[in-house]
Amino acid sequence: GIKHAIPEMLKVGNGAIVNISSISGMVGQEYTHMGYNASKGAVRILTKSAAVQHAKNGIRVNSVHPGIMPPMRTSKRTADPEVRKQMLASVPMGREGRREEVANAVLFLASDEASYITGTELVVDGGFTAA
Repeated sequence: GIKHAIPEMLKVGNGAIVNISSISGMVGQEYTHMGYNASKGAVRILTKSAAVQHAKNGIRVNSVHPGIMPPMRTSKRTADPEVRKQMLASVPMGREGRREEVANAVLFLASDEASYITGTELVVDGGFTAA
Protein backbone atom coordinates (compact mmCIF):
# COMPACT_ATOMS: atom_id res chain seq x y z
CA GLY A 1 0.00 0.00 0.00
CA ILE A 2 0.85 3.62 0.50
CA LYS A 3 3.50 2.82 3.13
CA HIS A 4 5.60 1.02 0.53
CA ALA A 5 4.65 3.07 -2.55
CA ILE A 6 5.71 6.50 -1.31
CA PRO A 7 9.38 5.61 -0.65
CA GLU A 8 9.66 4.18 -4.18
CA MET A 9 7.98 7.25 -5.67
CA LEU A 10 10.33 9.53 -3.71
CA LYS A 11 13.26 7.81 -5.44
CA VAL A 12 11.93 8.71 -8.89
CA GLY A 13 10.49 12.10 -7.95
CA ASN A 14 6.86 11.55 -8.87
CA GLY A 15 3.92 9.22 -8.71
CA ALA A 16 0.18 8.85 -8.37
CA ILE A 17 -1.66 6.95 -5.67
CA VAL A 18 -5.38 6.28 -5.82
CA ASN A 19 -6.90 4.94 -2.62
CA ILE A 20 -10.24 3.16 -2.71
CA SER A 21 -12.61 4.18 0.03
CA SER A 22 -16.41 4.21 -0.03
CA ILE A 23 -19.34 6.52 0.47
CA SER A 24 -19.60 4.64 3.77
CA GLY A 25 -16.70 6.80 4.94
CA MET A 26 -18.64 9.97 4.12
CA VAL A 27 -22.09 9.33 5.56
CA GLY A 28 -23.68 7.11 8.17
CA GLN A 29 -25.71 4.27 6.72
CA GLU A 30 -28.34 2.01 8.17
CA TYR A 31 -27.10 -1.09 6.34
CA THR A 32 -23.38 -0.72 7.02
CA HIS A 33 -21.41 -1.72 10.12
CA MET A 34 -19.99 1.26 12.05
CA GLY A 35 -16.48 -0.19 12.00
CA TYR A 36 -16.58 -0.29 8.20
CA ASN A 37 -17.73 3.35 8.10
CA ALA A 38 -14.89 4.34 10.42
CA SER A 39 -12.25 2.50 8.40
CA LYS A 40 -13.37 4.15 5.17
CA GLY A 41 -13.38 7.55 6.88
CA ALA A 42 -9.78 6.89 7.88
CA VAL A 43 -8.88 6.33 4.22
CA ARG A 44 -10.24 9.82 3.46
CA ILE A 45 -7.96 11.59 5.93
CA LEU A 46 -4.98 9.37 5.09
CA THR A 47 -5.40 10.41 1.46
CA LYS A 48 -5.64 14.12 2.24
CA SER A 49 -2.71 14.02 4.67
CA ALA A 50 -0.48 12.16 2.22
CA ALA A 51 -1.52 14.51 -0.60
CA VAL A 52 -0.50 17.59 1.38
CA GLN A 53 2.71 16.08 2.73
CA HIS A 54 3.96 14.73 -0.60
CA ALA A 55 2.72 17.25 -3.20
CA LYS A 56 6.09 19.01 -3.09
CA ASN A 57 7.70 15.66 -3.97
CA GLY A 58 5.64 15.30 -7.14
CA ILE A 59 3.42 12.62 -5.63
CA ARG A 60 -0.32 12.95 -6.12
CA VAL A 61 -2.68 11.12 -3.75
CA ASN A 62 -6.42 10.93 -4.39
CA SER A 63 -9.29 8.68 -3.42
CA VAL A 64 -12.29 7.13 -5.13
CA HIS A 65 -15.49 6.57 -3.17
CA PRO A 66 -17.82 4.04 -4.80
CA GLY A 67 -21.48 4.02 -3.89
CA ILE A 68 -23.84 1.09 -4.00
CA MET A 69 -22.26 -1.57 -6.16
CA PRO A 70 -23.16 -5.18 -6.98
CA PRO A 71 -22.74 -7.23 -3.80
CA MET A 72 -19.11 -8.30 -3.58
CA ARG A 73 -18.92 -9.32 0.07
CA THR A 74 -20.64 -12.22 1.73
CA SER A 75 -23.12 -9.95 3.49
CA LYS A 76 -26.45 -11.69 3.37
CA ARG A 77 -28.19 -8.51 4.47
CA THR A 78 -27.09 -6.24 1.62
CA ALA A 79 -27.55 -9.05 -0.92
CA ASP A 80 -31.17 -9.50 0.14
CA PRO A 81 -33.41 -8.27 -2.74
CA GLU A 82 -35.69 -6.25 -0.45
CA VAL A 83 -32.78 -4.57 1.29
CA ARG A 84 -31.15 -3.80 -2.09
CA LYS A 85 -34.42 -2.25 -3.27
CA GLN A 86 -34.46 0.02 -0.21
CA MET A 87 -30.81 0.93 -0.69
CA LEU A 88 -31.28 1.79 -4.37
CA ALA A 89 -34.28 3.96 -3.53
CA SER A 90 -31.80 6.42 -1.99
CA VAL A 91 -29.76 6.71 -5.21
CA PRO A 92 -31.01 9.55 -7.46
CA MET A 93 -29.89 7.68 -10.60
CA GLY A 94 -31.94 4.70 -9.41
CA ARG A 95 -29.34 1.99 -10.02
CA GLU A 96 -26.22 0.48 -8.57
CA GLY A 97 -22.85 1.42 -9.97
CA ARG A 98 -20.87 -0.70 -12.39
CA ARG A 99 -17.36 -1.84 -11.59
CA GLU A 100 -16.01 -0.30 -14.79
CA GLU A 101 -17.33 3.11 -13.71
CA VAL A 102 -15.16 2.91 -10.61
CA ALA A 103 -12.22 1.59 -12.63
CA ASN A 104 -12.50 4.53 -15.05
CA ALA A 105 -12.40 6.98 -12.13
CA VAL A 106 -9.24 5.30 -10.82
CA LEU A 107 -7.61 5.30 -14.25
CA PHE A 108 -8.33 9.01 -14.69
CA LEU A 109 -6.86 9.98 -11.32
CA ALA A 110 -3.77 7.86 -11.98
CA SER A 111 -3.26 9.35 -15.45
CA ASP A 112 -1.31 12.39 -16.60
CA GLU A 113 -4.64 14.06 -17.41
CA ALA A 114 -5.05 14.47 -13.63
CA SER A 115 -1.57 15.94 -13.13
CA TYR A 116 -2.87 18.96 -11.17
CA ILE A 117 -5.27 16.97 -8.98
CA THR A 118 -4.24 15.86 -5.50
CA GLY A 119 -6.12 15.40 -2.25
CA THR A 120 -9.37 14.99 -4.14
CA GLU A 121 -12.21 12.61 -3.41
CA LEU A 122 -13.93 11.36 -6.56
CA VAL A 123 -17.34 10.06 -5.58
CA VAL A 124 -18.89 7.49 -7.94
CA ASP A 125 -22.31 7.04 -6.37
CA GLY A 126 -25.11 7.99 -8.75
CA GLY A 127 -25.84 11.11 -6.69
CA PHE A 128 -26.31 9.34 -3.33
CA THR A 129 -24.16 11.76 -1.32
CA ALA A 130 -25.60 14.79 -3.15
CA ALA A 131 -29.18 13.94 -2.19
